[in-house]
Order: sequence, then structure tokens, then C-alpha cells
Amino acid sequence: MSASDRGGLDPEDAKIVTLARSARARTGAAEGAAVRDTDGRTYTAATVALPSLRLTALQAAVAAAVSSGAPGLEAAAVVTDADALDVASLGAVRDLAPAAAVIVADASGAVQQTYVAGATT
Repeated sequence: MSASDRGGLDPEDAKIVTLARSARARTGAAEGAAVRDTDGRTYTAATVALPSLRLTALQAAVAAAVSSGAPGLEAAAVVTDADALDVASLGAVRDLAPAAAVIVADASGAVQQTYVAGATT
């Protein structure tokens, strides 16, 4: 992934995009996500689509961070083919970290959008 594909992301944000791509590719899921907590640890997840449980990849990654005791989030990334990030995914991040950047990338890792504290770039 070139610097231009990453949309000028810093190396730590580029890393979570790469991890999100890997989670999606590994499982063949609709989405992959990764979050970085305020201690610098990362958590990855893919879409969960079971008859009794449905989570977006970003919801699952946030749940993994919370269940591991993450004190907060610095940033999140989701790799998806969707045109926009769904409200439930963004809400999961905002519940834990209202100001965290949420990066949305396509399957190649090219950044499509970045959500920051009430704005989209």
C-alpha cells in the first residue's frame, strides 16, 4: 500500500488499516476492523453473522478491546465495500471514545473516508 493509498495516514493508523484488511481477508467476511487503544494495543475482528448474534466488524473489535480492559480508543479502522460507515459501527467507537478517528478503507486499503468527532473527511 503506497502513501497515497493510505491518504497520508501516519504509520500507526496505516497499521490498523492493514490489520483490518487482514482480518477481513483471513475470514472472508464482509468487513474487517481494527482498533488501537490508548495504551497502544490493537484488537482486530471481522463481521459476525450468526443466527443468534450479529455484529459489525467494528462493533466486534470494540467489544474485544472493552472485554480486554482497554481504557479508551485512539483510532479505529474498518475495511468494507459499503459506501458509508453504518451508524451502529460508528456508535460503538463513539461510546468508548467520542473523539477517536475512524478510518474507512476499501479492500485494497485505500482510505475512502475518515470520521473525526462529528465530521467526515
